[in-house]
Amino acid sequence: MDFHDRHLLRLRVNGEDHSLSDLDPRVTLLDLLRERLHLTGTKKGCNFGECGACTVHLDERRVNACMILAVSCEGREVTTIEGLANGDALHPVQQAFIDHDGFQCGFCTPGQVMSAAALIEEGHTGSDAEIREWMSGNLCRCSAYPQIVEAVRAAAGRVSQ
Repeated sequence: MDFHDRHLLRLRVNGEDHSLSDLDPRVTLLDLLRERLHLTGTKKGCNFGECGACTVHLDERRVNACMILAVSCEGREVTTIEGLANGDALHPVQQAFIDHDGFQCGFCTPGQVMSAAALIEEGHTGSDAEIREWMSGNLCRCSAYPQIVEAVRAAAGRVSQ
């Protein structure tokens, strides 16, 4: 493949269909979301898949958007932090992060929330140690980890009801 070739990409983001033309095949899903679709809630932290700030759901599985080429998302479903809530009603994880002060500076929060929502769906909330293990791919420079674990535990109770 010639890197100068441009591609057409069709995908669904937060319930909305998008057709993007003239897409460079080297563009990551993260850059597509932020620069082409202007969904800036997903953060660019390390850009190497190490910090989790760019966590989104791809076909209902959490991924680091900085590690996914956008062209590989043809026909797939992406959910970002902007699409997690149901209208004005916050997702239980979002509300739990507010209720339990699960953030400080807030930079990592979108990725933390997306990862937490996925791990609850995956059933990895049996203990605080399990929550910490399954959230370990999301780093917080402010060290709000105890509050994050509390928020995940609380949200897991709300989601399962």
